[in-house]
Parts: sequence; structure tokens; C-alpha cells
Amino acid sequence: MFEILKREELNPTVTRLVIHAPLVARKAEPGQFIILRTDGEGERIPLTVADYDRAEGTVTVIFQVVGGTTEKLNHMRVGDCLHDFVGPLGKKTHTDGLRKVAVVGGGVGCAIAFPVAKKLHELGCEVHAIAGFRNKDLVILEKEFEQNSTKLVKMSDDGSWGQKGLVTDALKALIEAGEQYDEVITIGPLIMMKFVCKLATEYGVKCVASMNPIMIDGTGMCGGCRLTVGGKTVFACVDGPEFDGALIDFDEAIARSATYHDFERHKYEQACNLFAKEVE
Repeated sequence: MFEILKREELNPTVTRLVIHAPLVARKAEPGQFIILRTDGEGERIPLTVADYDRAEGTVTVIFQVVGGTTEKLNHMRVGDCLHDFVGPLGKKTHTDGLRKVAVVGGGVGCAIAFPVAKKLHELGCEVHAIAGFRNKDLVILEKEFEQNSTKLVKMSDDGSWGQKGLVTDALKALIEAGEQYDEVITIGPLIMMKFVCKLATEYGVKCVASMNPIMIDGTGMCGGCRLTVGGKTVFACVDGPEFDGALIDFDEAIARSATYHDFERHKYEQACNLFAKEVE
């Protein structure tokens, strides 16, 4: 059993949990993920490793409530134990030899972008972090990014946090101002990553995108994270989750990501009704 040691609500729908999982913490690296179950009858879901502490034997995960399992997870408290917490899975982020990188995160994807920025910063890389949210009420990990990047550019759709605009606006402005990046790493909504990769490619900069948003089973058996990269079929969970953004068929991935939307909503409503009855 894996005990929840800390719990923090980062915004109304996003929660951070610190889990006691020393064997996972020993091997975890940025870019990788874990599979968890809340109980013996629970659904298996993949969540990205948001941070880890090898000395303390802890792994941090950050999740947004979107379906039944994340709703159940959000009702767990400090001292509760997860039934399963397996990992690390997937391939770690490539960081060797990078001297200057732009890390572009959007929304809850910033939870995945943060450990990448942190690792690069620790390695002495110059990290320009670009974080985008719809508004200031949805912002997460602001202080963490400030502490682990050389420059943090804040963007919001309505201008209530940082500059008004899209993360692509910020990236374009930096490149046109003369910033030369070895690589752009982007994590967030698929449509955001599509245009970040398109922009970077237009300027001749390699762009790596994390395809975590389309993962379901996490082992390559369900086929839900199947995507086309460079004309070949790959699986985000076992071949990635990071790929060369210039080669990803984002339109195909976006279409497939909508497949389970109605199912997730139904499970979320079931979980909400269950907890409501328990309270009554």
C-alpha cells in the first residue's frame, strides 16, 4: 500500500499528492509516468511523475479531476493509501548535451513540464519556461517554475496573469528577439502542442512534444494511445511519451483523444453521485 503523505489543492480542479513509494522514487526521471489504482476494484490510470525525492522515498503526482477515478482520487486524504502505484514507466526526457532550452507548458500540462525544467536547470542548462493558462485562477506551480528556470514568461488568455496571449506568441517573440534554442519541449493540450511544434519547425528549431494526454492503459495493450509519427504507428506509453513534434500527426491524435470523452464524463458523474450519497 502506498500512503498519501501530503495533499494540496493547486486550483479548484487540480490537486497535488505526495506518495510514499521509495522503489519508484529510486528510479523515476522527468518524462516518465506511473499507473495507479485507488482500490482493489479501481480503474488503472496513468499519471506523470511531477516530482520525486529519492532521499525521502516520495513521488509527487498532479492530476486534474476529469473522470470517475480522478474524482475518487480527489476525495482521498493524508494517511489514506493507494492500492497500486507502479512505475516508473515510459522513456525519460532526453536532457544530455542541451545547453539552452525553451520549455512550453499549457494548463495542467505545466505539471508535466515542471520536472523537465527542474532537471535541465539542475544540469546547468539555460531554461526559458513559458507557461500558459486561461486565467490567473487556474495557475499552478508559479513559484516552482521561477525557482527552476532562467526566465519565466507568463501568459494567459484574458491577461489576468502575465501577458495576454498564447504560448506561441511568447515563443515567437523570444525567437525573433534572437534567442537560439537547442530544443523546444512542449507539454499541454494537443492543439497547443500542434502549433508550438509548427512554429518551432518553421524557425528551424527541434521541438519535442509529450503525448501523455492520449494515454489510457499505459502498457501498449489497449491501443488508445496509438499515433502516427513519421508515417509509422507508435504507442505513446511504450515508445514515448515524447516524440519529435515535427513528425507527429496531431490531427489524428486530436480526433482519437475525443473517443472516450463521453465515457469519462459518465464515470465522473457516477462518482460524484456516489460521494454525494455517502455524505447524505
